[in-house]
Amino acid sequence: MSVDLPARLRSSATPDDGILEGPRVLRRLSGAEAPYELFTLRPLGRVIGAEISGVDLGAPVPPPLRAELNRALLEWKVLFFRDQHITSQQQRAFAANWGELETNPFIPRGDSDEVVRFTRTAGMPGYENIWHTDVTWRPNPALGSVLRLVEVPPIGGDTMWADMAAAYDNLPADVRERIDGLTAVHDFIPGFDRFTDPDLLAQWQDAYPPVEHPVVRTHPETGRRTLFVNQAFTTHIVGLDRAESDRLLRYLFLQAHTPEFQVRFRWEPDSVAFWDNRATQHYAVNDYHPHVRIAERVAIVGDRPY
Repeated sequence: MSVDLPARLRSSATPDDGILEGPRVLRRLSGAEAPYELFTLRPLGRVIGAEISGVDLGAPVPPPLRAELNRALLEWKVLFFRDQHITSQQQRAFAANWGELETNPFIPRGDSDEVVRFTRTAGMPGYENIWHTDVTWRPNPALGSVLRLVEVPPIGGDTMWADMAAAYDNLPADVRERIDGLTAVHDFIPGFDRFTDPDLLAQWQDAYPPVEHPVVRTHPETGRRTLFVNQAFTTHIVGLDRAESDRLLRYLFLQAHTPEFQVRFRWEPDSVAFWDNRATQHYAVNDYHPHVRIAERVAIVGDRPY
């Protein structure tokens, strides 16, 4: 970015559309200071990520606990639970407290249609190492997901999440003004075509045509404005020529890479993560190959972004 410099300094510039150093706006939800009564919450980051203790995910969730967990989810965007000796059936039951459960035709299933199983081995390395929001290629992307590691590699295999409300807050004012009201196209094919049987993709492409979502969505529960494009599934911005769309999307994709907006979780046996898919992107770090990493995910049906 060009800057005006005193005459005694040589002319200098860094590339346009980059991320600049300096303070970040890291704001919490208003009213988020209320204490939690039914469990202990330990923040892992300034605005995203908190570890919950004192909750058994294998037990029924009464309404007061569900309400307090939901408040924590809205505030911290991703919740982590340790020492949860639960089955995939109990994992499904916990997620179902937040709504109907999704199925996914592109990922191998676990012991039911609602459970997808990610098996990563020496012969099948991971490919989720890209910043993304799950299933934005659906008209109603997931509300959230519950992820449990069945087998943890001896080293590596962390997952990272980024707060996309913080990402939006920190965009320059002229960029926010430019993208508010724009829509972008999302398609499942870019996220799967390098790793999935083309015949399977062709089988489903008519059932899942490209969809349009706002570039900036409004969170249906908090009202916060959230940047809602991701590198795995967003193909272009409606109404812009390809070069302009590509340049703007590259800049918007870059925002998830800002460490101040992120939390990183180191998995242990019996750990579980529950995240708000409407407010975050995530990235599965692929640094454990050739070790085995097996995870099961249950996703909750969401609403149409607006």
